[in-house]
Order: sequence, then C-alpha cells, then structure tokens
Amino acid sequence: MPNTPVHPARAFETHDHDACAGDTLARAEQAVRDQGGRMTPVRRRTLEILLEEHRAMGAYDVLQRLATDGFGHQPPVAYRALEFLVEHGLAHRIRRLNAFTACMHPGDAHQAVFLICRQCDSVAEAREDAVRTALNAASAALGFEVERASIEASGLCPKCRDAGA
Repeated sequence: MPNTPVHPARAFETHDHDACAGDTLARAEQAVRDQGGRMTPVRRRTLEILLEEHRAMGAYDVLQRLATDGFGHQPPVAYRALEFLVEHGLAHRIRRLNAFTACMHPGDAHQAVFLICRQCDSVAEAREDAVRTALNAASAALGFEVERASIEASGLCPKCRDAGA
C-alpha cells in the first residue's frame, strides 16, 4: 500500500481531521500487518487517542483515556501500547514534552522534524529532507556522520502567531 504524502503542516491548517485520522489509522494498520505485527484493541485505541488531535500526549493522559474506555488503570497498559507504536513507527516520542504523538507517515521510514507550538501545544510532523541535508552538510564539514537525529523546534503556529499580532 503506497503511502500518500501528508502535508507537513496539517496540524496548523484547517482540514478534514476525521479523514486525516482515518487515513493515517488505515496506513498504520497496514504497516503493522506488513511488519508481521498485530494491532491489538488496546494498541489500536491508543493510536486512535493520539490521532484525535495533532498534539502530543503524556503517557498518563493516554492511560486515563484507556481506563475510561475499559482497558485498565495500570501504567504498563499505556506504556506497552505506546512502546509498540513507537517501535513500529506509528508514533513518536517528543522528548521536549515527555509525550507522544501519532506518526503522520506510518510505514514510511523517516526521521521526523517536529514543529511544536509553545502556546497551544499543537505538533506538526514535517519531513526531514531539507533539514537532514543541511545537518549532513554541517556534520560532514566536521568529519562527523549523523546516524540518527531527533529535531524538535518550538515556536508559534500560524493561528497563535496571528492571534498575537
């Protein structure tokens, strides 16, 4: 199943979010099947929770939602599901926020660049191509080879920027 590119700033623009989440969930489920994994009900619900908004959520926030849905109150429930999603490329950990966000490019090997609004906490996942090229050039000049990078940029999304203008 070929991945349909998702506009990198989807979180920052008006769009049909139900279609966005549904398409991403379908691609995630296919990616898990392609990897020989299994999307259990708790894993699927965890991903659905992360897909409800283009924001990062802490593990305890996810756990609270899972508990409300009848999946249990013990932290390992959320942590195991989140760990599975991250390991299979269906979610990302945002270290700056100690939180998780759904991957908007499931099944597509990539290193994301996260654009995090410091005011409303929206998170957009931008493709890394241009940033990776610049990072590789800068590191090559120093004789360093980048193997893995996590880039998290903080600023203001268009909506918050315009509201403050």
